[in-house]
Amino acid sequence: MAETERADGDGALGAGLWKLRGPSEPEERLEGEPKAASENPPPPPPLPPVETLNLSGRGLEELPEGLCVALGPSLRVLSLRRNRLSGLPSASSLRHLAHLAELDLSHNRVRSLEGRALGLLGALRKLNLSHNHLGGPPEGTVGTLPEGLGALWHLEELDLSFNRLSRLPREALAGLRCLRALDVDHNRLPAFPSGVLELGALEELDCSGNRLLRALPEGIASLRRLKVLWLSGTGLAALPEGLCQLGALESLMLDGNGLKALPAGFGSLQRLKTLNLSSNLLADFPAAILALSSLEELYLSRNQLTVLPSGLCRLHQLRTLWLDNNRIRYLPDSIVQLGQLEELVLQGNQVAILPEGFGQLSRVSLWKIKDNPLIQPPYEVCMKGIPYIAAYQKELAHSQPALKPRLKLVLMGLKNAGKTLLRKCLMEDEEEEEQSTSSLMAARKESGKTRTRGCFIPPLRDPPQARSSKAMLNHHPIVEQPEASPLLSPSLKCPHLGLLFAEQWDTLSNPFPKVVGQTKGGCSAAEQQDDDAPLSPPPKLNGEIHLGYYPLPQPLVSHTAGLPRGSKGIEVADWTADAKRGLTFIVYELAGDPSYDVIQPFFLSPGALYVLVVNLSTYVPQCFYPSVGHFLHWLGAKVPHAVVCMVGTHADLCAEREVEEKCLDIHRQIAWQEKCDYEGLQTLAQQVDEALGQDFDLRCSSPHVAFYGVSDKNLRRKKAQFQYLLNHRPQILSPVLPVSCWDCFQVRRLREKLLSVAEHRDIFPNLHRVLPRSWQMLEELHFQPRAQQLWLTWWDSARLGLQAGLTEDRLQSALSYLHESGKLLYFEEHLTLREYVFHNLPRLIDILNVFCQRDATVLLQKLLSNTHVDELKVAQLHHYVEGFLLHGLLPAHVIRLLLKPHIQSREDLQLILELLEKMGLCYCVNKPKSKPLNGATAWYKFPCYVKNEMPHAEAWINGTNLGGQSFVAEQLQIEYSFPFIFPPGLFARYSVQINSHVVQRSDGKYQIYAYRGKVPVVVSYRPAKGTQQPDTLSIASHASLPNIWTAWQAITPLVEELNVLLQEWPGLYYTVHVLCSKCLKRGSPHPHTFPGELLSQPRPEGVTEIICPKNGNERVNVALVYPPTPTVISPCSK
Repeated sequence: MAETERADGDGALGAGLWKLRGPSEPEERLEGEPKAASENPPPPPPLPPVETLNLSGRGLEELPEGLCVALGPSLRVLSLRRNRLSGLPSASSLRHLAHLAELDLSHNRVRSLEGRALGLLGALRKLNLSHNHLGGPPEGTVGTLPEGLGALWHLEELDLSFNRLSRLPREALAGLRCLRALDVDHNRLPAFPSGVLELGALEELDCSGNRLLRALPEGIASLRRLKVLWLSGTGLAALPEGLCQLGALESLMLDGNGLKALPAGFGSLQRLKTLNLSSNLLADFPAAILALSSLEELYLSRNQLTVLPSGLCRLHQLRTLWLDNNRIRYLPDSIVQLGQLEELVLQGNQVAILPEGFGQLSRVSLWKIKDNPLIQPPYEVCMKGIPYIAAYQKELAHSQPALKPRLKLVLMGLKNAGKTLLRKCLMEDEEEEEQSTSSLMAARKESGKTRTRGCFIPPLRDPPQARSSKAMLNHHPIVEQPEASPLLSPSLKCPHLGLLFAEQWDTLSNPFPKVVGQTKGGCSAAEQQDDDAPLSPPPKLNGEIHLGYYPLPQPLVSHTAGLPRGSKGIEVADWTADAKRGLTFIVYELAGDPSYDVIQPFFLSPGALYVLVVNLSTYVPQCFYPSVGHFLHWLGAKVPHAVVCMVGTHADLCAEREVEEKCLDIHRQIAWQEKCDYEGLQTLAQQVDEALGQDFDLRCSSPHVAFYGVSDKNLRRKKAQFQYLLNHRPQILSPVLPVSCWDCFQVRRLREKLLSVAEHRDIFPNLHRVLPRSWQMLEELHFQPRAQQLWLTWWDSARLGLQAGLTEDRLQSALSYLHESGKLLYFEEHLTLREYVFHNLPRLIDILNVFCQRDATVLLQKLLSNTHVDELKVAQLHHYVEGFLLHGLLPAHVIRLLLKPHIQSREDLQLILELLEKMGLCYCVNKPKSKPLNGATAWYKFPCYVKNEMPHAEAWINGTNLGGQSFVAEQLQIEYSFPFIFPPGLFARYSVQINSHVVQRSDGKYQIYAYRGKVPVVVSYRPAKGTQQPDTLSIASHASLPNIWTAWQAITPLVEELNVLLQEWPGLYYTVHVLCSKCLKRGSPHPHTFPGELLSQPRPEGVTEIICPKNGNERVNVALVYPPTPTVISPCSK
């Protein structure tokens, strides 16, 4: 068979298709050129026999009759998809195509079919008319099909999907006796077409997306040969018994309907292999399904199931079982007998315990179990996969089970919020508490002689202005919330609170000056560690700003004599909260200093109780966001559904009425923020729903349409992401609990509240997790007595495992659990680090704190301690410290001095640096790719310390080189936008992660300029300049249009690395866009953006250009929007 893919190809066929080139200007003859002998062109040479002709994507508005005459006798397959045809070729043209067997007219503009012309294609076996305008009433007529369609007696496949048909006349289908496949999905059929019931040869029928169908006729039983039936999203509330008589049926899609039960005879469909009942209203598992012995795929996601039958094991051929987002509490023991199972999805249920022998499901490769209150096995084991579950259950059977209540408690808040003193007071027993309180009271009394009650509030440069009349009109009263129980507070999603617009809070936006002797963080100059540390930016959502999102300088508070100073970095301690009940906490106190942003996210994890501490004595309503709102956004992005207890400290420095008012204000503003966030996400989710309601063709018709070109699959992913974010809002305990560390009763009350919350099974099921006794012993052997060394070798840990009764082959799963639960660090997939177990977390945290230190004096003291050096050496070390704080650079031997006495040898140093690089804190600047440094000094870069700017990279990205001349190249730029919050420390970690992909890099505070091979790349972070704009992070490159694939090759690995990092923030909302190359080349400040979901989709067939609506419908080459090969997953997906 001779196949021609291009109409203007070489050879005789290309010469014969000259008419397809469209109108053109007459050629001009040069002066003096002789005229041709004849003005008429010579006739084209005869064409060889052609059986297949592909004219897709040629912009054709009609098919020339001459072409049909020339090719007709031999042509069997003709593809005219993605053109501009408004109808069938004329009858005179089709007369010559009597032997045509396949005709593809999809993705055109066909509105109607001429029955007489259609009847001329008597040999046609396949006809594709999908994605047209059939049935679209040009003049108010009802859309239907011509009766001439029935003359195609040999037709076997007919695709009419994605049109506007409201009828399928019986006459049009009557003659299609050979039709095997009919696709009418996504039309406007108000009822099941009766003519379809007469198609006795039909094997495949797709009626999905006809939302008004609503019912099936009993006569559907006449389709005895039907094997595949799609009825997704057709509004079905019940199924007829006639459906149960389709004995040949192998695949049945019923998802997206309103089914509450199945017919009694449904079990007679003995050949059924695939059944999709997702997104229905099933409250009970349909018993009839258990009779389907041939079933291989079963989808029951997003129903209301609570119990699974024990007879599930009868489906012994089952390979795929999806049960996510139901209300299932228990799995039947018999589920372990499904030995052929390869996919098992259980996420979003209430499963706490997996049946014994669950590890027998060794064939399962797709396993999803998150969002379940798992205790046996623990969540950390289940998330690792079936082999780890098998190892856990084997170990549990081998040793005695052990239940040791232990919960992670995290204290967070601004610097000087009172976290350190609160932690020490909580951890004291009652006798120590009485004694310490007495001494503290004496110290306070003494300090009170030189200090007034309360705190220093800086004066305003400009007093707040009165509200505008517009703001007053739009103002909504704040509804006072009732006293809440110590359990969850649903009142934070209060429906009575109105949205808050930016103009309503103009009075809060006046800048506040620095007070003499006070820095941005509100501390004295001597206490401030980093003058350049920015305040937390206010969050944005759809151009609106929330209440209190303008940061104020923190008031100046001097330390009272006798009180402990604030913590230096991150601190960790064990707290036996209730010895009788055996309840213990591992307490983490996070620094309120932005210098620690890069490492603090490592200590935020699911299953912990978070205490957000606010200094009531310095709190004012205008500083709500930096004091409270920012931490809630940060925590919610990292740990969705986190449990947060609000504690107000220094209550003794406020009057009783003042404490009450401030606590109520914090509560109200949390409600405002939560409501605005929730409604903003709901609005975005509705936009996705509206886009899903449109035809895909409509989304591809114009770049002005929302979600231009985005597939239904990617939209469903996006919808699921929004649903996840809406269903996993922070669990904020109400009300705010005021505490004075001087008052034993208040401290005791807080302690009791924390204990009551921790023991609540619905809130913290993980506290009751069951572990093998050997795993618990292994943990105790690693920590009690705590070894002085920073790490153990794997063999040292193996010896401890033997003491706990663990052989080497069983040690791996135990160490993996201890790593996932945050007890120690064990990187089993890292080539070097997998040989070591980092069990001494306090000492490891001490090391991390060293590299978050911004005080030059402190760093110099560490370098000079226990070392006798001359003045020259001191000057050199001072130079190194200055370079570190400015450029983030340190040589290895200086790092070794900083880490004394933690490390003793060069091997120790190398291991620590490997660990820091794994955690994203630093990378080696001059490490060769293959061989060692041969004695040269190794330099390490800590990106979080870089302060220099890079204007040259900015000039490059705008399309000019260093000399200011414009590049003759196309710009390729992927931009990530973060409307709510940009994860603190993300840019610094990303800078480390991409180091293995780039060379010749040069770093700025917010930019990285480097090369991938010989192709330049620029990574830029742009903090929001105002409340109307989000934070953005972009990855860019450029190349000439023919070589644009090199730019895609350069940036794709960097995009994938960023996607991997963002997976660590499951509650973070962000968007991805491909910026228009034409707009970038023009230097447009607001370039048009194409949806980032297109990165995971193949390039549209036949499409060469995409319209940019920013500049008079300018066209952009498709290669500048779609990568040559789609990414594995959409960058917007979680």
